[in-house]
Amino acid sequence: MVNLGLRRVEDSVAVKHPALQQYAACQSHAFMKGIGAFLAGSGAAFAVQKLVNKKLPYRLQWSLLLAGATGSLASYVVTRAETQKCSDFWIYLETGKSPQEHGMAGRVSQPTENPPSLEDTESVAPPVRRNKYGDVVE
Repeated sequence: MVNLGLRRVEDSVAVKHPALQQYAACQSHAFMKGIGAFLAGSGAAFAVQKLVNKKLPYRLQWSLLLAGATGSLASYVVTRAETQKCSDFWIYLETGKSPQEHGMAGRVSQPTENPPSLEDTESVAPPVRRNKYGDVVE
């Protein structure tokens, strides 16, 4: 058994996925950033509301509710972005390729009905590579 944070992982799983420790550390860091974003977002929203409260008075419960909602949204956005980075990192560590390269390698090209002859391929420009957004990649 291998310790991974507070959990114990079977040795066979740890051997099969040698990058598990780095991935777990990345996820832990992402969640801590999310907690920090919650605290910062809630605090900033509450401070802004206190400044606005002088011109537009309303009860403390609404300030706390709005600050909590703002902090939750900030936490979600930060944690989601950081977790996606960790997932991409995990794919890279497991396969040795970036997720974009890994996705391109998994695609099978569609055969054309009339493939160009050898004479036609010399005059035809090389195929254009596109990323997942449809932009031309050089």
